[in-house]
Amino acid sequence: MTSSYFPLAHYLPNVSSIAYGCMGLGGNWDDSPITDAHVEQANDCVNTALESGINFFDHADIYTLGKAEQVFGKVLSERPQLRKQIYIQSKCGIRFADANGPKRYDLSADWIEASVESSLQRLNTDYLDVLMLHRPDPLMQPEEIARVFEALKREGKVHHFAVSNMQHHQIAFLQRALDEPLVANQIEASLLKQDWIDEGVYAGNSEGRDINFTSGTLEYCRRQNIQLQSWGSLAQGVYSGRDVKEQSDAVQRTSQLVATLAGIYNTSSEAIVLAWLMRHPAQLQPVIGTTDCARIAASCQAMNIQLSREHWYALYESAKGHELP
Repeated sequence: MTSSYFPLAHYLPNVSSIAYGCMGLGGNWDDSPITDAHVEQANDCVNTALESGINFFDHADIYTLGKAEQVFGKVLSERPQLRKQIYIQSKCGIRFADANGPKRYDLSADWIEASVESSLQRLNTDYLDVLMLHRPDPLMQPEEIARVFEALKREGKVHHFAVSNMQHHQIAFLQRALDEPLVANQIEASLLKQDWIDEGVYAGNSEGRDINFTSGTLEYCRRQNIQLQSWGSLAQGVYSGRDVKEQSDAVQRTSQLVATLAGIYNTSSEAIVLAWLMRHPAQLQPVIGTTDCARIAASCQAMNIQLSREHWYALYESAKGHELP
């Protein structure tokens, strides 16, 4: 399901309202080689995603230390016609500890350019539909980023640019130097992690003092037509199949409520959890990262349902564990 009001659709026609996150592809986070089994798994996940209505695939240069992109590139090399049927987003900017220094963030022009070149090579493609800056770098220089963005765009290597884990002051600070609009901001958001909603609901309330979400980010992105994407969308399955006997009462009650609503809507528990995110007028685009094909298909059922206002609030209150102010 797509919508004319779905922000990313202004830039990527017919983009799916759910993204498949490729973080789990390629095996372990080590230097072990990719195997035929990893390629088969990637093919299965891509096929299930496509059959379920997903055409947007989310990557990062660091996922399984580059192997996620590499195994996806093998899928594309076997099926070159697939590239024009899908959108690919990748991220750069996180560097793990190495001989040169500790774990760090690097949004220098040199690192961005090198990361894009490496991602394109691993993915076996000539271009990225979206390049996302993975995390804010305290040392970033907007004018320097603008220059490398302009070069990547001119060379046809990147079509659109975006950010991840940024609050609205950082986005505005960066955007003022750019000719190209930032098209998305990927944040952690789920039925379990609600601070992106709590920030507005608890404004002026004593319970809102400890909310760790910068005020105005949600509204800024909506006003600027920036697509909000959510990572951690299924909260690692805490409401959709995981054993919750050792979890809090709120988690146990919410897990049961999700199952009840799945019966009412004749859908999966995964779909209910994602539909809660997608019901928000900001039109969040959930990123799902499971490598379980059945769960991919179950999640995509969220594209076909819309929760009532009452059910949305019932889930919100249940997951919070108490009545709203």
